[in-house]
Amino acid sequence: MRTQWTGVGTALVTPFTAGGAVDEAAVKRLARRQIDAGVHFLVPCGTTGETPTLSAAERRRVVELVVEEARGQVPVLAGAGGNSTADVVAASREMQQAGADGLLSVTPYYNKPTPEGLFAHFSAVADATPLPIILYNVPGRTGCNVEAPTLARLATIPTLVGVKEASGNMSQIADILNAVPDDFLVLSGDDAITVPMMAIGGRGIISVCSNQVPAEMAQMAEAAERGDFATARLLHRKLLGIMQVNFVESNPGPVKFAMAAMGLCDEVYRLPMVSPRPASQDKVLAVMRELGLPIVAGSRA
Repeated sequence: MRTQWTGVGTALVTPFTAGGAVDEAAVKRLARRQIDAGVHFLVPCGTTGETPTLSAAERRRVVELVVEEARGQVPVLAGAGGNSTADVVAASREMQQAGADGLLSVTPYYNKPTPEGLFAHFSAVADATPLPIILYNVPGRTGCNVEAPTLARLATIPTLVGVKEASGNMSQIADILNAVPDDFLVLSGDDAITVPMMAIGGRGIISVCSNQVPAEMAQMAEAAERGDFATARLLHRKLLGIMQVNFVESNPGPVKFAMAAMGLCDEVYRLPMVSPRPASQDKVLAVMRELGLPIVAGSRA
């Protein structure tokens, strides 16, 4: 039986209607597409889901919709992070009530907490809910890096069960794997380094590009899990272009543009997110064509 939160979890985009409201039918449709393609868990209301511009009520509703569509087939790891501990505590309880199976909680951003502040913050969140928590370390966005000794201490919090590591620093990732208990899950936060991370002990990926290519990402992770790195490398090489082009501009601009080009959702963002520049759109479409992904009419094709 698969250990929860291993393999591929898709950081779902949040589709909006032309009027800017959450497109509830599309939320469920996108979740179903992921499940049918074989991803191992779903991650609504992360950065890829434009969570900073969703209201608390909208975040809860998105998670409720994903839980309804998952129907227990795959677990749901709901985003519940921020830079006010009291707000994160409240959000965590909301996600629990919405039916989430676990929480993805980013380190507090901008206020740059000390290691002691991080421990106090995540202890307070863990005290507020029995749900398992995956810490999200993404210093490029938050200005706060969780180094191996701090993460080893955080791993002593009983319900803090893993980390989404998006520092991009393989040396730090190796230090983390050496520092934390064997059952503490270290997941990649960068699609392009999933295979090398899994080669040294990582347990999977919380992925952006599985929005576009869920089956292929699941196959790549499963190959790495069973030690078939020849197959994993082939899939990695095939998908590297889309992994990289998704970050030609700030996430989720490129991936949402691609999803719209595939006819999977409307290309509607909430400010300050906007559509990628035309040159970036052309790069995304070129990679999509190379992969043979469908492109609907009118998408600069």
